[in-house]
Amino acid sequence: MINTILLTVFRMALTILIIQPAELSDKSAELKDKEHLMKELKPIELLKPQTDGGKPLMQVLKARKSSREFSNEKLPLQVLSNMLWAAWGINRPDGKRTAPSAMNLQEIDVYVALAEGLYLYDAKENIFKPVLSKDIRAMTGGQPFVKDAPVNLIYVADYSKMGKVAAKDKAFFSAANSGFISQNVYLFCASEGLATVVRAYVDKNALAKVMKLRPNQKIILAQTVGYPKKK
Repeated sequence: MINTILLTVFRMALTILIIQPAELSDKSAELKDKEHLMKELKPIELLKPQTDGGKPLMQVLKARKSSREFSNEKLPLQVLSNMLWAAWGINRPDGKRTAPSAMNLQEIDVYVALAEGLYLYDAKENIFKPVLSKDIRAMTGGQPFVKDAPVNLIYVADYSKMGKVAAKDKAFFSAANSGFISQNVYLFCASEGLATVVRAYVDKNALAKVMKLRPNQKIILAQTVGYPKKK
């Protein structure tokens, strides 16, 4: 009888020793998740865009070009603020933008991939809204330079903003509208001495998954921006 009791107690103790590490492991994982949440990105308040500078238009058009060599030097907040306003900012009291969109649908969202993480440009609030606390620059294109360049813009069409527009027209409109925005970025970069290139070589399915896009959000183009690489 005593032997049976001792054997039962031994088995219970052994079970506790086996289960306890697993429970501790689960608690450790929970703590790590909480720490990760605490380190989530915060919104970046952009500065008021400087609209009274820049080079004359004809000089900017002459200087516009694609570049594929970038410095990894970060862009100052004022430069980012000016660039996003030039790209797709609001330039009139009625909420219309610096680039046109078919029927003023304004369906393009500009995501900004930085070393700190992924943000969404909010033109109305003039802020970067946090999306993902992860550096996804390497996933924004198949070219090797994208992972080190300081900024990669991702142009995403939100079909839910396009109402009853036919499917074929949604694709056409959003492609044209993304082109207008990317050209604004080209002209800004030419004026400010920055390097840029617009890109279609993107694994859109993989990137959309990482960005947690909805099925009715479609990646159209990406565009890399940074200072020219020093020779």
